[in-house]
Amino acid sequence: MIFTGTNFILRRWQTDDAVALQKHADNPNISGCLLDRFPYPYSLTDAVTFIGLKKDETPITNFPIVVDGEVAGVIGLDFRQDVYRKTPLLGYWLAEQHWGKGIMPEAVKLITGYAFQNLDIINILAFVLGGNPKSMRVLEKAGYKKQGVINQSVIKNNVVMDEHVYAGR
Repeated sequence: MIFTGTNFILRRWQTDDAVALQKHADNPNISGCLLDRFPYPYSLTDAVTFIGLKKDETPITNFPIVVDGEVAGVIGLDFRQDVYRKTPLLGYWLAEQHWGKGIMPEAVKLITGYAFQNLDIINILAFVLGGNPKSMRVLEKAGYKKQGVINQSVIKNNVVMDEHVYAGR
């Protein structure tokens, strides 16, 4: 399964993606905008472990973003339990050298379309830390709507901040 964007593709994970994943993920400007479960520094072992968890998943819910033949980011859906089982969380990141090129809004649109056509879902949510307005803009460009702000609800790098909630349908 491959989705083709203007300057990138989304495809299934491959074992040999680990080196490029580690190279681009090991960036404090990326980890600083993500949940604490995203490690920093990001080691080759972290990359190998992550790919091992994702490369054979069925259905596919996590894709490498491949730019110029190299993994330069990740986009995926995180399925939850209980009453949230049909409303996955969207997560993504892109190598800093590719920021501002329009890749991520297009990738969000591709995975959103895929999810509603192929997965049993009713909505997709995305939570953005307050210090990340560029990610908010990505979601807005992709057609997601801000649902609200949860004030002073998260702590990242010892800074308490708001969390912005977006939904895509």
